[in-house]
Amino acid sequence: MLSAKQNELVTRTGPGTPAGDLLRRYWQPAALVEELPDNRPIVPVRMLGEELVLFRDESGKYGLLAKNCCHRGADLSFGRLEDGGLRCPFHGWLYGTDGACLEQPAEPEGSQFFKKVRQPAYPCEERNGIVFTYMGPGEPPAFPEFDCFLAPDAYTFAFKGHVECNWLQALEVGIDPSHASYLHRFFEDEDPAENYGRQFRDMAGDTQMPVTKVLRESSRPRIEVEETDYGLRLISMRDLGPAQTHVRVTNLAFPNAFVIPMSQEIVITQWHVPVDDVNNFWFAIFTSFSAPVDKAIMREQRLQRCTLPGYKPKANKSNDYGFDPEEQTSLTYTGMGMDINVHDQWAVESLGPIQDRTIEHLGAADKAITAYRRMLIKAIDTVAKGKAPPKSVESANGQGLRGPVAIDAVAPPESWQTCWKESDLARRDASKWAKNPW
Repeated sequence: MLSAKQNELVTRTGPGTPAGDLLRRYWQPAALVEELPDNRPIVPVRMLGEELVLFRDESGKYGLLAKNCCHRGADLSFGRLEDGGLRCPFHGWLYGTDGACLEQPAEPEGSQFFKKVRQPAYPCEERNGIVFTYMGPGEPPAFPEFDCFLAPDAYTFAFKGHVECNWLQALEVGIDPSHASYLHRFFEDEDPAENYGRQFRDMAGDTQMPVTKVLRESSRPRIEVEETDYGLRLISMRDLGPAQTHVRVTNLAFPNAFVIPMSQEIVITQWHVPVDDVNNFWFAIFTSFSAPVDKAIMREQRLQRCTLPGYKPKANKSNDYGFDPEEQTSLTYTGMGMDINVHDQWAVESLGPIQDRTIEHLGAADKAITAYRRMLIKAIDTVAKGKAPPKSVESANGQGLRGPVAIDAVAPPESWQTCWKESDLARRDASKWAKNPW
């Protein structure tokens, strides 16, 4: 458990907070590209407690500005895209993507006042369907060479969703290997061929056993946690009998992302980005190693479960997440339908807007969460002392942070250390784009 002071430290991320200062030192997802339609690519963005507006100018460059015009405070999300920037409709002040004031039409002819003002702005980069921003001081770091960034666009799909709680408890469910055996337990196994784009609907390695059956029948995994250049590697092992072990490799990509296998061919990289202290968005890039992703199917699947424009789930606390007591007796462990995202949503939102970690009793199965919290608190202290943030491209001595490997594999118990690496290398050798992470 954490002390009340520690819990406050790791959950508060607004401007000037220690955890907020840490998160701002890394590239963070700001919006999906699909949120900026070609006819008017402007969208308000609230993240890390700041009110912002994201836009794309005529040349295709993105800008993320403070939402309120530095002249009189009008809302720039109602601005006009013209003359190479975003123009405030109140008095016509024009801003470039870097926040520079380009024009002040009402000022006297020849006035140089526009050179003395600047709208607060953050640099942006587009990567495979997501617009990322850097909100920290100085020059932004390079992007890590993660698979989700190296893959061609056709092999990726990006989406997001709203979660009504603090960012940290939403992130921590992704680094909790043991919860899947209960929270995502299904009493009947579906045909994987009919479940493209859905997690836990694949076969376990080269066996004929669905992953859902593995999770259901082996609820006490052996968990190994390893520190890496990018964060943490989590290895959970479940016995399939005396001669086989199911090995699942997932990752914590510091500070606020996890990387997990969705199937044998598709990996999910998912960030949890604070909107404010009691709301967050998950942003995910689904990356395929084999065939191009069917973006239309994957988008339609997810649009069936959320409302636009807010990307809020249809099953939520207002309707008890679709809870059905009859279903709970025969079909799913939660009684909340077949979508594991709904299960996760309930789990993290049921902890309250900001989880009270002073009343927890963590066990051996929670070793990844314990390791991550130690890493997080240490990193917050490191940045507060003016030192370079950990687990970044720069702090890895200039080397690209690659992978991370996320995969399901099956092997004899004595060879679990190598089987997942061999499975991943075989997958990469057959891929048209993937690089060796080693």
